[in-house]
Amino acid sequence: MIGAAPRLGGGDPVADPAVAAAHRHLHEDAVAVLTAWTAPDAGQDRLRRDHLAHLLRHPDGVAKDGPPAHLTASCLVLDHAGERVLLTLHRRAGAWFQLGGHLEAADRSLWAAARREAREESGLDALEPLPRPVQLDRHELVGSFGRCREHLDVRYAALAPAGARPRVSAESHAVAWWPVDALPEGTRDELAPLVSLARDALDLV
Repeated sequence: MIGAAPRLGGGDPVADPAVAAAHRHLHEDAVAVLTAWTAPDAGQDRLRRDHLAHLLRHPDGVAKDGPPAHLTASCLVLDHAGERVLLTLHRRAGAWFQLGGHLEAADRSLWAAARREAREESGLDALEPLPRPVQLDRHELVGSFGRCREHLDVRYAALAPAGARPRVSAESHAVAWWPVDALPEGTRDELAPLVSLARDALDLV
């Protein structure tokens, strides 16, 4: 098992060369995606630059076994009519969120990681996210998340096929469709902007 990396002068942890090497293709892809991405507003552009700065400091910054703050990939799934959003009741957080999670060395790209997570957590094998992210986020983790302390999330969007029937995975208490105008209490403020951006990107507005 990979332990916590040593620190230089009490500052950032030193990257584990093996972790950095195994995730180099994802690091390079993340830098390329974030460099090319056109943010929808000034706040999102600040996050884009923040994500890039983090990656420049951490060659293992896309890995769960990298620094305590690291990139993740997620995907907001809307139904075919664009009237409902598929959310998962996260086991550790105890709240409803979009589908997503950590990058894995076997993922070819950020987009591929978002697609894998969306398919795994929804049971919908036909999901194909849009090629570009719709939103970025950075949030601290509260609860039993091990050495993970902060996630720098890259969020994609996908449209579910008509008649899609999701299945709950081992990572969730439940998955359920929520009306886009009646999102769950507790995460409504966070999810509403993401839903709006996803519907716009999917031409559902």
